[in-house]
This record gives sequence, structure tokens and C-alpha cells, in this order.
Amino acid sequence: MSSDTLPYSMKDLHYDNAKFRRRSLFQVISNTFLTKRVKRECMACSTGKFLALLMICGLTYLMLTHASSIHSINNHVSSVVGSEEGDKSIINGGIGVRRFWRKPPRLPPRLSPDEVNSNNKSMTKPNMESEWTSRQESVKNAFIHAWSGYKNYAMGNDELMPLSKRGVDGLGGLGATVVDALDTAMIMNLDDVVIEAGSWIEKHLPERISRKGQVNLFETTIRVVGGLLSAYHLSSSNPTNKGPKPSVYLENAKNLSDRLLMAFTSSPTVIPFSDVVLHDHTAHAAPDGLSSTSEATTLQLEFNYLSFLTGDPKYSVESMKVLEHVKTLPKFEGLVPIYISPSSGKFSGDNIRLGSRGDSYYEYLIKVWLQQRQSNWTYLHDMYVEAVKGVKHLLVRKSKPNGLVFVGELPNGIDGGFSPKMDHLVCFLPGTLALGATKGITKAKAMEENLLTFEDLENLKLAEDLAKTCFEMYAVTSTGLAPEIAYFNSEGYSEDGLDGGNKTSEYIHDIVIKHADRHNLLRPETVESLFILYRITEDSKYREWGWSIFEAFEKYTKVDSGGYSSLDDVTVLPPRRRDKMETFFLGETLKYLYLLFSDSNLIPLTEFVFNTEAHPIPILTKDKKE
Repeated sequence: MSSDTLPYSMKDLHYDNAKFRRRSLFQVISNTFLTKRVKRECMACSTGKFLALLMICGLTYLMLTHASSIHSINNHVSSVVGSEEGDKSIINGGIGVRRFWRKPPRLPPRLSPDEVNSNNKSMTKPNMESEWTSRQESVKNAFIHAWSGYKNYAMGNDELMPLSKRGVDGLGGLGATVVDALDTAMIMNLDDVVIEAGSWIEKHLPERISRKGQVNLFETTIRVVGGLLSAYHLSSSNPTNKGPKPSVYLENAKNLSDRLLMAFTSSPTVIPFSDVVLHDHTAHAAPDGLSSTSEATTLQLEFNYLSFLTGDPKYSVESMKVLEHVKTLPKFEGLVPIYISPSSGKFSGDNIRLGSRGDSYYEYLIKVWLQQRQSNWTYLHDMYVEAVKGVKHLLVRKSKPNGLVFVGELPNGIDGGFSPKMDHLVCFLPGTLALGATKGITKAKAMEENLLTFEDLENLKLAEDLAKTCFEMYAVTSTGLAPEIAYFNSEGYSEDGLDGGNKTSEYIHDIVIKHADRHNLLRPETVESLFILYRITEDSKYREWGWSIFEAFEKYTKVDSGGYSSLDDVTVLPPRRRDKMETFFLGETLKYLYLLFSDSNLIPLTEFVFNTEAHPIPILTKDKKE
């Protein structure tokens, strides 16, 4: 324990003892030698004057050398505090007569902050980098285990049911896991997986696209089109590419997107229908006639890039009409309801939240702008800035008793009550805020080049606060894995008896987990934000948090026969398992964890934006050549 961390009363005691010793020494000498009589007699001769002067100089020297040793005394006390020797040292003053006469030690020359940092890095970097490389390898092994389960029991199906060892088609039957996982395998340099997935796409996906029935526009675009486009770029830029020619991925993306465009062209407004029937080139609205706001506004990264690659503007034109239209609609401090009507082109209902059906609208405002900053789409950045201000004003609160920062909801609009409910999906926001603040460069570089406004710094601070909350949603549970939804004890809301089960957590009384919300679907949003925040802040705590989450996945969700399983309840041990491995576990969660432990030049944030399914899309510039 350093002297700085001693209890206040202990530090105060050192200080008072030192003052007492100085004062007592002075008083003894004064009372003994400097009485009125002594003063008169001594001062009467020159010898007396000399002796008095010598005494004063000596006393001054003692006081100065004693004061300079206080720091070393504190260090001595801190090393023995709590021991018998320490108790005596504190009680007796902890200093002998000889200490008064000791010369102060010679201090080494002071180093500049840059030299200090350089020395620290030189001492720790090799070992730490080796550790992170080892952890990265563990994530790669987890991906191999997940893929082996899928390949053995569900190849060609959308998803694996790892407990019953079979596949299921819940996303239209396009082999979603194959496409979602492909670019992750490319990033990890897993050539065998790339060959297996690429060969399946080349042989089977064209027929699936032409013959399958209903698919969701949003899910198919972000997972399948996004995955194919990312695979095309990564394979095109890899001279040792394994698997089929890159053109295979691009042709399938184009073929599928031509059918998906029916959702736009069939709608009476620029807002697309939610569902497309692939085999007969038709589209229709959802049963309630509405589209999710996030789904209609989270297609643009993919279609913009497809237009760039093919030279055909129709994909970009149709998708960008949606954002251009939303720009004209009334909002609430930049915030929007979670439903929009294809028939009227207007928002529907009052529910405002950054969880399901609202989340990626805000994400794509900044990412689509970043994708083509040289274009005339500055209105997207303006909409993003306004929305973040609205989030901070209307949705951000602090929990009780320990002040976790969280983002709540307005289920009945801005005139209704506030709900302290936060979906795990909202944990995309810390990463998005950090990306919006520095535009992908490190905070240190942005500060050095004076690129950050006060608002940028404020948003970056909010990003870090929210990331901590997202991590604590994991740490507060018995399994170390987050629930799908959490509530927060806060002003006007309090519930007891619904904690996460980890009684050692500092925030056990802040976070409420209701019984219906205790499942975990292997979601990526928190590790996504940890990855982005580590790249931007270079703070290793985000790596440590990510590793803690990965270890919990390994301990509680890994299935011996292959794959990983969702959980029914993260608050009990052992947790009950669900028979499902979502495609995004391979496409997002493990990818972000792998990149979190990688060097920052692997998929750099200054050259790529990740779509909402974690598929890296290149940032486009006028001189970009494919």
C-alpha cells in the first residue's frame, strides 16, 4: 500500500508527528538556551553572537533535512503498515537520531513522459503481446469448434441446433451460417473453412436464391448480401485466396439483391416492404402492415457498395431514398419511433428506443456517412449529431445506488413515462459513439491533431461509461454472461429479489433481471463495442473484459460434440441450455473477439466500416480501385 492509498487518518498522523517533532525540537532549544538572561550575556560579546548564529544555522539545517525525509518515512510506513514493527514505527515517530544527519538520496534524472511510456512499453509489451496472441488463438479454436458442429450436423441449413445435432432453416433457407461465417474464416486465415464454405456457395447458393420462398429483407441483406460482399473484397485483396474466384461471391450478391429490390419497387412509398418471395420476384408487407424503422434504414452500406462494384446505381439509389425521406419526417430531438409504414411513408406509434427495431437506424447514420465522406451526404452526419444529443437529453440516466450510466426507453413517446429498460442490443452504442467521435482514428492521434470538439470528448466519455455498464451486465450474473434485457434501479423505479446471482458484484443492487429476460443468445454487441473502444482508446481493460466474456462462453455454452448453445437463464448454475447456435455467433461475436486481440492493422477502422452483422465493408473514396 502506498502512502497515497493509506487511510486519511494514517497520513494525517504522519504529518502531525513530523510537525510535532520539528516544533518540540525548536521549543527545547529555545527554552534551554535562549532565555532572556542567556540572550543578554551571550550577545554582549562577539563570541556569543557567533555561537548564536551557528546554533540558528544548525537548527535550520536540521529542520530542512528532516522535512525532506518525510516522503521516505511514509514509504517505510506503507511497507510495514499493519505489522508490529509498523505500529511501533508510527507510534514512536519511526525515525532515529541518525536519520536526521543522513544526506538526502541522489535522485535519478527525470525522464520525459514519452521516455517513461517508452520504457514501460519496452518492459511489458513483448509478454503482453504474446499473451494476447495466445488468447486470439483460443478464439480461433472456438470458431473451429463452432464450425465443426455446424459442418457435421447442419451444413447448408441456416442454423445449427447443437444439442439435437441437426440443422434448421429459420432465415429463408439460404445457408445463412455458411455465408455469415465465411469472412470470419478469411480474417482468421482458416483456409480449410474458406474452401468448404466457398465451395458450398459456388455449388448450392445460386439454386437456393432462385427457388426459395419468403425471406426478410433486412436479415437477408445484412447477413447474406453483406457476407458475400465482404468475402468478395477480402478474397480479391488476398493473392493467396483459397476457395472459388472472388467473382462467385459478387455474382451471388447481385443475383440476390436483384430480387430483394422488389421490396422497394413494389411499395407505394420509398419505404420498402419487409418481406420478399425469392422464387416469384414479389414482395409484401408484414402482417401488421408496418416495417421496423431499423430494418428499412439498415440496408444502405450493402447496396451502396454493390452499386460501387457493379457500376449499376440502382441498388444505392433505391436504398438511399429511404434515408433521404426519413430526413424530412418529424422527429423528437433526433429520435424516431421504432415503426414506419410502407403505405403512408410515416412513422407509426410513439415507442422510442435504441433496442430492437430502433438500434441500427442510429448506427447507419454515422456509418453510411463514413463510408462515402466525399459524397454530398452530410445530412446523415447532421442527423446523427442531433440524435446523439437527443439520446443524452431524453434517454440517459444513472442507476442507484452506484451510478451506472444506462440508456432507457420512452415506450409512450416523449410525453409518456421513462422506462429503465435496456436491451443487450443497445450495447452497440458505445462503439458507435466512439466511432462517431474520432472517425476511426485513435483518441491519442485525434487529440494530438486537435480534431476533437468538446462534444466529441463528451460522447467518447459516454461511450466508455456505457461500455462499463454493458460489461457489468455480464459480471453481475452467476455465469458471467449477460441477459437479453436488463432493468436498472433508478429514480422512480426499484425492484428487489431479481438480481443476477453474483453476490460479489458491486452492482448487484443496481441491475434488475426479470425472469422472462434471463436468456443469452450469444450476442455480439458488447464485444463489438469493446473492440472499437480498444482500437480507439488503446486501453487494455477492454481486452481484459472481452477475455472474461469469452471465458464465460467457453465454460457455459460450449457443446462437446460441436457448436455452442444459447442459454435459458444466466443467473443460475448450471445454466439451462437452449438448442440453438445463432449465425451471428460465428459472423459477429467470435470475429469481434478475434479482432479485439489482434494488431490494429488487421481490418483498420480508418479503412473499413462494419455493417450491422460485422461484415467489413471498405470505406470508399473517389480514387478507390478494386
